[in-house]
Amino acid sequence: MSTFKALTLSTSLIAASFALPAQAANIGVTMTSFDNPFLNILINGMKSADQSNDDISLQFEDANMDIGRQLNQVQSFIASGVDAIIVNAVDGDSTMAITQMTDEAGIPLVYVNHPPIDIDQLPDTASFIGSNELDSGTLQTEEVCRLLNGKGNALVIIGPLENHSALTRTKDVEEVLSRPECSGIKILDKQVANWSRTQAYNLMTNWITSGIEFNTVIANNDEMAIGAIQAIKASNLNINDIIIAGIDATSDGLAAMKSGELNITVFQNAKKQGQVSVETAYKMAQGETVERNLWIPFELVTQQNVSQYSSK
Repeated sequence: MSTFKALTLSTSLIAASFALPAQAANIGVTMTSFDNPFLNILINGMKSADQSNDDISLQFEDANMDIGRQLNQVQSFIASGVDAIIVNAVDGDSTMAITQMTDEAGIPLVYVNHPPIDIDQLPDTASFIGSNELDSGTLQTEEVCRLLNGKGNALVIIGPLENHSALTRTKDVEEVLSRPECSGIKILDKQVANWSRTQAYNLMTNWITSGIEFNTVIANNDEMAIGAIQAIKASNLNINDIIIAGIDATSDGLAAMKSGELNITVFQNAKKQGQVSVETAYKMAQGETVERNLWIPFELVTQQNVSQYSSK
């Protein structure tokens, strides 16, 4: 993988912004889905960058988890003559076509949050803004291991199989639990719930109904962790006997943590990703040189430090 420039999320960096030239830019944005709390935070970050600069105009489109629809949206952006395009990719495997289309059209391209499959071969006209998923599931599962003293039975709830983040987070879980100090925790089953609270609820209910005995639920995101929590409570199991872990530190995730139901989450600064993606797209549209790829670090959130993340 190519070398990335790390961004530290200090107060001074969060407050900082690019020195944007006073030239208008119309930026097309295609999102995986509007019906996702985490991605809505990402969108709000983009809008905050838009609102802070009158020369930026954003046009949002919802791909609704459809690869073909997203490709059509990119084609429409190109045909309409936008100055730059931001893509939150539905499927990383489809990004080579997007990269090729925008490069041939000479339109700057910024991938945000979901890394493209061609991340190491991006042309000078493209960039990626996101967080290193190798850290997300690792931080999450290391804390699960610590809380369980390296012993127990785990159920793993996975995001969409075509999603790079879901695949990497799941591999992180497996890697950590293969370590000698954590190998006493056995994965009893792992199933897909597509980032969905409802699907995770149904999956968790089926697991409980089957009589499976578990100590922890490790979910690829907070929404699925919350679905699991709701199913556990509905089944009259003692939530305090089970370690529940999510990722993203969404507002609902933090609320569940404050109530003592969610034990672990990992803060992914979606707002900052959104802001930086727009600022980067704007600079590229002005012909300025930008860093090819930018990492925004993940941070472990526990019930001990959750208060620090309530306002982020």
